[in-house]
Amino acid sequence: MKKLILSAAIVLGGLSVQAAAPSLATKMAQSVTIQDEFTEVGADAVPAAVKSTIEKSFPNTKLEKAYKNAKNEYKLEISSGDKKYVVYTDASGNIIKK
Repeated sequence: MKKLILSAAIVLGGLSVQAAAPSLATKMAQSVTIQDEFTEVGADAVPAAVKSTIEKSFPNTKLEKAYKNAKNEYKLEISSGDKKYVVYTDASGNIIKK
């Protein structure tokens, strides 16, 4: 009789362990993107050094739109066929990684 009660306790204990819902740890990532405000400028307002850099670094591309921020950095949207790219440069024509 003792063996029967002991084996029932073991079986019920084993079932209760499996019935428990596993706790899942949820990781939450929060990213903040800080972007300087760029205002659109005409292609005539882009310095020659910036245009020269684009022509040398990205041959056979066309300047679609140009934007400028308060730090005299330029955001240039260029295209080659149906592909579009965004390039950031400073006023001297140096490419900036953003």
